[in-house]
Amino acid sequence: MKLFSYDNEESRKIVRTFDEIFWEINQGYAVDFLPWLLPAYQGHMKKLAQWSIQIRQFILSSIIEEHQQTINLSEEPRDFTDALLMHLEEDPNMNSQHIIFELEDFLGGHSAIGNLVMLSLAAVARNPDVAMRIRSEVDSTTGGTRGVSLFDKATMPYTEATILETLRTASSPIVPHVASQNTSIAGYTVEKGTVVFLNNYELNIGEQYWSNPQLFQPERFLSKEGNVTKPEYFIPFSTGKRMCIGQRLVQGFSFILLASIIQHFDVSADQNTEIRTYPACVAVPPDTFPLIFTPRSCSRTEV
Repeated sequence: MKLFSYDNEESRKIVRTFDEIFWEINQGYAVDFLPWLLPAYQGHMKKLAQWSIQIRQFILSSIIEEHQQTINLSEEPRDFTDALLMHLEEDPNMNSQHIIFELEDFLGGHSAIGNLVMLSLAAVARNPDVAMRIRSEVDSTTGGTRGVSLFDKATMPYTEATILETLRTASSPIVPHVASQNTSIAGYTVEKGTVVFLNNYELNIGEQYWSNPQLFQPERFLSKEGNVTKPEYFIPFSTGKRMCIGQRLVQGFSFILLASIIQHFDVSADQNTEIRTYPACVAVPPDTFPLIFTPRSCSRTEV
């Protein structure tokens, strides 16, 4: 993949656009499950379409075209984009649109990771004891001599449990499914073509499933032996064949980012700052609440 500098205005604009889309699609509009309302949502759909066009034009002009000019099909691929372009030459069923969509999903993954980490940091700022337990795990695992890696997950169950608890309290909506054939659920007839939603909100905060569901308690995802455990009704990334393909990427990167930040900083908010998150929403607005990162040694850094 091509690297862009932090001060590249075009890439910064695309990152912002991805964040706008992520916030927008997590609002749960009625048209998401009542498609016959589409005529009333033309403005909403047009805005999403325009954002998508901007992103795809950027991917085509700034990534794909440059690779096409420099790729050597007789050599090993230099990166993911090269591999896609080589596969395009070999697979008659693949076209250039597939490559754009693949790269779009790959690049857009930063929004899911960024939002989940921001929600985790909000929980840490509200619950300093959580941060202390994460830091204790980090220090014990790394000895203060190195950074955190994915290989550390086995010895840092509380940190992983914190991310799972963040997902539970965010209660993100499950992407709707459509019945591919006539069937029934719990005795109710479901005809082919019916839009089906899982009530993830109830699964994540229902008192019949969780003790004190309104409290942020990562330890609810730990067994008596201290290992990470997840009940079968906890499905933040959906279930079955259509479950989110990016779940491992999101959870893995979120684990590293959260642990690394807590390793080096105290996380807090100004007393006049409202840490505002939204029920049943795994997103925060692109312009959201500020947090204060204080290095473990001294001064303050605000982001």
